[in-house]
Amino acid sequence: ESVDRSEVTSYSGLEASRLSPVPKGVKPTYLAVDKENQIIGYVVPIFRGSLEFSDTEETRVRDTAAYMARRDLFTSGLEMERSEQTSRREAIRESAERISLNKRIYEHGEHFKCMNEDSLMHAPEFVIKPRSHTVWEKQCVRLHCTLTGWPDPRVVWYKNNVPIETLSNAGKYKLESRYSVHSLEINRCDFDDTAQYRVSAMNSKGELSAFASVVVKSTYKEHGPVSEYGINFQTHIVDKFGVSFGREGETMSLGCTVIIYPALHRYQPEIQWYRDDVLLSPSKWNHMSWSGDRATLTLTHLNKEDEGLYTLRVTTKSGYETYSAYVFVRDAEAEVESAPGAPLDVRCLDANKDYIIVTWKQPAVDGGDAILGYFVDRCEVGTTHWFQCNDTPVKFARFPVTGLVEGRSYMFRVRAVNQSGMSRPSRVSEPVAAMDPADRARMRGTSAPWTGQIIVTEEEPAEGIVPGRPLELQVTEATKNYVVLSWNPPGEKGLEGVMYYVEKCVSGTDSWQRVNTEIPVKSPRFALFDLAEGKSYSFRVRCCNSAGVGEPSDPTEATTVGDKLDIPSAPSKVVPTRNTDTSVVVSWEASKEAKELVGYYIEGSIVDSNVWEPCNNKPVNATRFICHGLRTGEKYIFRVRAVNAAGLSQFSPESEPVEVKAAIASPAPPYGITVLECVCDSMVLAWKQPSFIGGADITGYFVDYREVIDGVAGKWHEANIRAISDRAYRVCDLKENKKYQFQVRAANMAGVGIPSLASDTFLCEEWTIAVPGPPHDLQIREVRSDSLVLLWKPPVYQGRDPVNGFYIDIKEAGAPEEAWRGVNTKATEKAFIKVANLKAGETFVFRVRAQNKAGVGQTSANGARRHDAVSRFPGTKDIVVDVDDNGNISMNFECCDMTPDSKFVWSKNYEDITDPSRLTLETKGNKSKAVFNTPEEEDVGIYSCLVTHTDGASSSYTLSEEGLKRLLEVSHDHKFPIIPLKSALAVELLEKGKVRFWLQADKMSANGKVDYIFNDNALSPGDKYKMNFDKNTGVIEMIMDSLTPADEGTFTFQLQDGKATNQSSLVLIGDVFKELQKESEFQMKEWVRKQGPHFIEYLGYEVTQECCVILKCKVGNMKKETSALWYKDGHQIKADEKKSLPFQMNTNYIPCSLLLNLTFPLSCQISKKDSGVYEVVLKDDRGKDTSKLNLTDQGFKDLMNEVFSFIANSSTPLKITSTDEGIRLYTFVNYYNDLLQVTWHYKDSAVSFSDRIKSGVVGEQLWLQITEPTEKDTGKYAIEFNDGKGGLRRTVELSGQGETTRPPALCRARVAGGLPDVVTIQEGKALNLTCNISGDPLPEVTWLKNDREITSDDHCILKFASGKFASFTITAVNSSDSGKYSILVKNKYGTESGDFTVSAFIADEAGGKKK
Repeated sequence: ESVDRSEVTSYSGLEASRLSPVPKGVKPTYLAVDKENQIIGYVVPIFRGSLEFSDTEETRVRDTAAYMARRDLFTSGLEMERSEQTSRREAIRESAERISLNKRIYEHGEHFKCMNEDSLMHAPEFVIKPRSHTVWEKQCVRLHCTLTGWPDPRVVWYKNNVPIETLSNAGKYKLESRYSVHSLEINRCDFDDTAQYRVSAMNSKGELSAFASVVVKSTYKEHGPVSEYGINFQTHIVDKFGVSFGREGETMSLGCTVIIYPALHRYQPEIQWYRDDVLLSPSKWNHMSWSGDRATLTLTHLNKEDEGLYTLRVTTKSGYETYSAYVFVRDAEAEVESAPGAPLDVRCLDANKDYIIVTWKQPAVDGGDAILGYFVDRCEVGTTHWFQCNDTPVKFARFPVTGLVEGRSYMFRVRAVNQSGMSRPSRVSEPVAAMDPADRARMRGTSAPWTGQIIVTEEEPAEGIVPGRPLELQVTEATKNYVVLSWNPPGEKGLEGVMYYVEKCVSGTDSWQRVNTEIPVKSPRFALFDLAEGKSYSFRVRCCNSAGVGEPSDPTEATTVGDKLDIPSAPSKVVPTRNTDTSVVVSWEASKEAKELVGYYIEGSIVDSNVWEPCNNKPVNATRFICHGLRTGEKYIFRVRAVNAAGLSQFSPESEPVEVKAAIASPAPPYGITVLECVCDSMVLAWKQPSFIGGADITGYFVDYREVIDGVAGKWHEANIRAISDRAYRVCDLKENKKYQFQVRAANMAGVGIPSLASDTFLCEEWTIAVPGPPHDLQIREVRSDSLVLLWKPPVYQGRDPVNGFYIDIKEAGAPEEAWRGVNTKATEKAFIKVANLKAGETFVFRVRAQNKAGVGQTSANGARRHDAVSRFPGTKDIVVDVDDNGNISMNFECCDMTPDSKFVWSKNYEDITDPSRLTLETKGNKSKAVFNTPEEEDVGIYSCLVTHTDGASSSYTLSEEGLKRLLEVSHDHKFPIIPLKSALAVELLEKGKVRFWLQADKMSANGKVDYIFNDNALSPGDKYKMNFDKNTGVIEMIMDSLTPADEGTFTFQLQDGKATNQSSLVLIGDVFKELQKESEFQMKEWVRKQGPHFIEYLGYEVTQECCVILKCKVGNMKKETSALWYKDGHQIKADEKKSLPFQMNTNYIPCSLLLNLTFPLSCQISKKDSGVYEVVLKDDRGKDTSKLNLTDQGFKDLMNEVFSFIANSSTPLKITSTDEGIRLYTFVNYYNDLLQVTWHYKDSAVSFSDRIKSGVVGEQLWLQITEPTEKDTGKYAIEFNDGKGGLRRTVELSGQGETTRPPALCRARVAGGLPDVVTIQEGKALNLTCNISGDPLPEVTWLKNDREITSDDHCILKFASGKFASFTITAVNSSDSGKYSILVKNKYGTESGDFTVSAFIADEAGGKKK
């Protein structure tokens, strides 16, 4: 019904004008406006006193025009004008009748169409045909036409009779069809768009076409001033910004460098920035700058409103250049997990005194839970306090905000909410004032331009009249949360200060309730809240002013409270198309049922991931979108949903998967055409591969040629019909001595590319030079930080003799020709070379020359081969040789920067591998493997691998004979692997005499196993055998409690770990087995013995530093009750004997020792009486243990030899001294034993003793006395100590000269007088004896008592004063002082002694004796 009404009113100018009446203010603005509120002139008011005329806009215009005509004629036809007017009631009646008639005519026509459809069918007809256009390059052109036909015809556009496909030329063409008007828009025209275009219309009644031509001129000149001062500017945009991704709240800068030639000082072009084809202006969100050569746009605080296609337009007086790229803005991190994204594009509509309608767009991200609704916040301009406008969330994306203060300005923001929480707030809206539009326009100070026309209208009369009924009341918007009413003011004049009351009535009742009882409405629009959802209401409005309340308007039809705007239907037919390595073009079919559509949201997901990510965060209005930021090589699926103010539609069906990789295009033209050989009727050409191959391998090349006569080129001719794969071709059927030019085109699966530039002009004449022609097809491989590999193909023209080598030259790029230098001094026979010692970061140029016997030929490709010798490309790896577990030898290469179209190409010696039986190639992902089938000597060589569609990723491996031999050995080990052993099978004895067989493997996995074999029979765990395998340490052991004669044989451990095996054996037979068995039994007995008290160290002896002999042992497992008994020759050593032979027990290591005290002072006087068999017995309730030491016969001799050895080692060097009788040879020992055997030697013979030559011992001094020596006595003397082990010998040389052998008599130590032979003294008396001492050096004085040295004390005082006098004093003599005393003096020249005897007696005994 609403559709019919709108179509009927379109026939009435009166009704159409009433849809947008001119606002009436309290005070007129004196501005004349048209139906679109555009100012067209000034209004001069006239004054009237009559109120009987109508107030419609049509009447006013007619009245004003008539009045102006009369004023121009200076007539006074005011009464005539009044008579021509009708009353308001008559005008309304006529209008209603006219509307009713038009409606009946329209309904009758529509009914006739439905009932007689065939009678209206006719073939397409062009009402307006497309016209031809001539445009400049980079301009846009639009062809359009108007068609009729029933049924609606299908329209197809053609270019040169080829249908135009918008998907295959994304962004180039745009087709539209609206209301029988069809258009074709061509963006950024270039020369290729010059063509004849045809539009074809077809339906069931026929087909009709129309043609139009488009001519694109190569020079663009903009209207207006051109080329300032005759300068033609050339503009280039470089260093461009790409597709950018940001996040809400961040700052982003977009910039391009602009190069304008010629460069004029301080010349600034016009710089404009667009977002989605809307010109941007500087604001707090957008900052624009120009630095002289760079244009920058800074987005200070990103929001999703900033997402879109950004275009930079640089305009000069010679034209303009543009560049565009898309900016994506992702949602900021949610403050609450799983909260929705922020709404966007908050705007204010229909602002008036009473309310403002706020609209927004729903976010693409709902956080995983459905959005429950939205909260609208307002903030008065000049404050920072935000007030929430609605208590409950609204789902509709429009909301009228009431409760505003008239004349104040507000800003708004919106927040979304779901079950998880609240989103971040949206970007705030632009400030808007709460006032009527007329007041707002008047406050802006709008003034109209002078048009030369004066429009006269009447001014409102005085007040005091009750207003009439409001007109055309209708429900303009209805949702379940609110209803918006609008109406026109009453038509009467004199209505200044009119306000309104709104009333509602539930359908089916006559009870009208006033909605705004307290404050009347000032504007002819009103929003009602708090209506019951699902109920039907009627509404009416009353006018009021100071004179009273007028009659109500006609009520509206019953309106059910609910959302009139439905959620759009889901889009369909989602089709993704390859675009670039990181983007996909997604197109879809628009929603069929979508009112007030806002746009579409697109989501993408990697196949099988079940994770959907938004591709855009701002709705797009088109049905095609480029999704950027995708992963190269992954497969994606897409889905789309539509959005309007009511909400988001269901998702479309998922698209088919599409792999993200660059779309295929035809290749760029080849370049560098050169001649390799020339004969009388043909030429061999070579060229270089295009820099851009179009995303697919080049399938071949096409060569064209043309003849050049006197500098004028002829028509092109095809040289080959079928595509050629090589970059060299022989062009035949040429004419000798004619000049030719050539061009080459490359082809791939997308088609044939454009031809190359015409080559230089070449003369077709036969070459007769002796040297070879130029090599060709130079290639660079294996670029590393300081080296690369250069490849080339031999020359086609060999010259007089075959080519026998090549020379390679190098120079830095940009260096003069004189900088060429040779890489190799000796020609290489191979068609490749590795160039080393390059400087990283430099750019080099290479050229190759071939030689034969005649000399060196031409250079290759004029030396124009470049390559950057920088560090290896990121992720570049080398070929790795590996031998797997099965022994297969393989070469492995991994590439990290592959593209979806990349392939691995293996070669040997940089030539194609012709024998596939030698290698098996396997490729998986970004890894390739070349496996040798049967490695042999013929496989020796250089193997290389090249990855196509990359920036030169390649590597090589040199397989030498030595390397092959080593790999074969490793392969054999892998085919027949051996488990390495750290130690072979061994045997050892444990406690209790147990026998442990063990070995240790180097590496074994958890799946390894061991078999235990004895004499070819498998052993299993049981009472006799205990097996253990520690897989962490690799130790394998088998333990037996004991050995029996049946265990003699061979023990073997067999190991297996997957394919790897090993074994180790141990042979135990004969004496080896018997010794092991005997030792096992002994260990068992030892263990039993050690269960009670036992000897850790058996009884032995030790000679101490004091030359004392100690018998000792070390015992263990003792306790307090344990007894230790000592025996000698079977007789226990009693307790009284232990005083001299002490027994000690130490709890730490519990030694039991027997200490023998030697009674002879200062000597070791152990004698034969001490020989015997000593025994120690340990005993308690746990058992006993015995240890014996045999010190008889040989045992005693060994003991004495230990003592003698100690005495001999303590002897001093043999010395010589003079005596009164002659010469004395002597040595001192620390201790002396009477059993010590000493032998004196003279000239290696034993000394024959006589009265003249004697030997003896004084204390610890051993001497040899020679009386009255002669010259015959000179020679070597020695004393030999016999210790049973070879003895010890001390020697001295007796010469015939020197004071050492014959010193002066005065130098010898002497005792001179003062000492009696015998001293008899009474007890208690003091004894003092003094003697004289002489000698040089000063002698040492020693006093002896009974041959034992004595020292000075308080009882016996010994003094040696002034080096001359020695005194002996006994303070109080007693009987113990009786004995033999001696004084011994010695220096280096001799020793002398003096003896005396002291006899003490008791006084009574003396008296008796006297009597």
